[in-house]
Amino acid sequence: MTEPLVLAGPGGAVTVAPAALERLVVQAAQTVGGARVRRPKRSVEFSHSSGRAAVSFELSVVGGVPVPEVARAVQERVAEAVAATSGLEVESVDISVEEIA
Repeated sequence: MTEPLVLAGPGGAVTVAPAALERLVVQAAQTVGGARVRRPKRSVEFSHSSGRAAVSFELSVVGGVPVPEVARAVQERVAEAVAATSGLEVESVDISVEEIA
């Protein structure tokens, strides 16, 4: 289960809800053509500790596209979005391709 992300600063703390973190991952992943996150409310896991993050989720890829290329592009987009939005260093984006549709 994803825990809230608390970003402490000199003016106070900002808490990012688990649902917001999970939605960020889904939106970033689905900007890649041919990719769709499967069961986004159940498959997305976002963990973080000591300024680092790890993400995992299930992916559906459209038939006829190169799965490794799509998966790598999704990994890159998600890592970029998480880092840019949260300031966390992304250690891993693990994808399980569960469907080719």
